[in-house]
Amino acid sequence: MPKIVIAIDGYSSCGKSTTAKAVAARMGYGYIDTGAMYRAVSLFFVRERVSLFNNKEITAALDEIHITFNHNNRTDRNETYLNGLNVEEEIRKMYISNIVSEVSAIPEVRWSLVAQQQKMGRRRGVVMDGRDIGTKVFPDAEVKVFMTADTYTRARRRQQELLAKGELVNLEDIIKNLEKRDFIDTTRAESPLVRAPDATLLDTSHMTIEEQVDWVIEQSDRRLSELHRENRSHGKK
Repeated sequence: MPKIVIAIDGYSSCGKSTTAKAVAARMGYGYIDTGAMYRAVSLFFVRERVSLFNNKEITAALDEIHITFNHNNRTDRNETYLNGLNVEEEIRKMYISNIVSEVSAIPEVRWSLVAQQQKMGRRRGVVMDGRDIGTKVFPDAEVKVFMTADTYTRARRRQQELLAKGELVNLEDIIKNLEKRDFIDTTRAESPLVRAPDATLLDTSHMTIEEQVDWVIEQSDRRLSELHRENRSHGKK
């Protein structure tokens, strides 16, 4: 059975990462959290006081950034490492959420990370979520999903995530942050957030994570069956 790339794009707090991780686990595929990569770059820029308006500083900083993922057997989750240090908890904090879309909009940042992401998924058999996976990183992905949800639902989900980590943030502040990020993500010049023409829309406003995972698995199984039939057909010719 051939292996495929499953690209999950969409707005923040729609359940992309949680769904993608679970899909990868069930299918025995690798999972690449591209959002964590942009958050890690944002964290580095904050710590090193890199100006978002100085191309020389940005380029020099990107040369010093090395991002890896490691599975934590104790927590059973993938964790993000920035230059060898575990930054999984830090990159999820609100102050990183407030700048990550601005950092992600910088062309040099996107060029650097897209190249890394393409290298990671070159052998297929991966689930990747982000903003431009199906349009820029892997336009030839066999399965493309574009996730959305209403803003209030997304804000409540994000608030619960932060609360679980001990960070209490006002719902209105989260809504403002989401609206700001949506605007930047959809209007930036480099790889804006758009639904690929061949991506299937998935509105998660009234879906559980389990339902989202089942839905993506169903789409993937259907595509794998199609590829299997195509391969058999070509083999007979």
